[in-house]
Amino acid sequence: MSYPPVVSRPDWLAARKKLLVQEKQLTRARDKVNSDRRRLPMVKVDKEYVFDGPNGKATLLELFEQRRQLIVYHMMLTHCPGCSLLIDNIGHLAHLHARDTTLVVVSRSPFAELDDFRRRMGWTMPFYSSHGSDFNYDFHTTVDSSVAPVEINFADEEELRAAGIDYEGEVAGASVFLRDGEDIFHTYSTYERGTDLLNGTLVYLDLTPLGRQEDWEEPAGRSNASASGWWQLHDEYAPGDSAWGMPKPAS
Repeated sequence: MSYPPVVSRPDWLAARKKLLVQEKQLTRARDKVNSDRRRLPMVKVDKEYVFDGPNGKATLLELFEQRRQLIVYHMMLTHCPGCSLLIDNIGHLAHLHARDTTLVVVSRSPFAELDDFRRRMGWTMPFYSSHGSDFNYDFHTTVDSSVAPVEINFADEEELRAAGIDYEGEVAGASVFLRDGEDIFHTYSTYERGTDLLNGTLVYLDLTPLGRQEDWEEPAGRSNASASGWWQLHDEYAPGDSAWGMPKPAS
């Protein structure tokens, strides 16, 4: 495995300043995307959805907990390591609540199974089951052509077929809703790698020279070809796990 070249401090500073220009451009671009996201039009939710939760049945309106905004993280079926990694990175909800925003986790798994898994993982955020409802199908996180038209990341079945993608099953994602009185509006959804910005572990790893250590990353040679999907449930890593026995930098 290769490491970055060793250079003098002045040479490092020159390279760092060059990268800083790109980082500032990225920050400005991200601010622009966030602004455009806030300008997206919205669609009124005209269907009644009922979920199973810690206090029994709950409507989509009740998931707001009387706040104006609702963020739903669409967890795939329980024991999904990738979804669990993201949920591990959800911070203290008081900060969202202070901005009139509720965050919940929704999965198609039955609630008893979800709640057992939540307890095992030590998670305290609200979990709800959409089992038996149309919610996952309507928001394209469960893809089943026998139930609803296929759509993955806003591509329909024809587009997916043209791209050589044949997919049915569960999709991770996040959806955002706004409440005006009792009227609910869908404002935004993102799927798959679109949720990377919610995952603090990945953001931290992106700061490091070895990165996420996944096979698609550049520069080549700083990751293991078998490293994609390296994450595990946080209680399944071996003590002191360093997954592939990576060598130490030469002294």
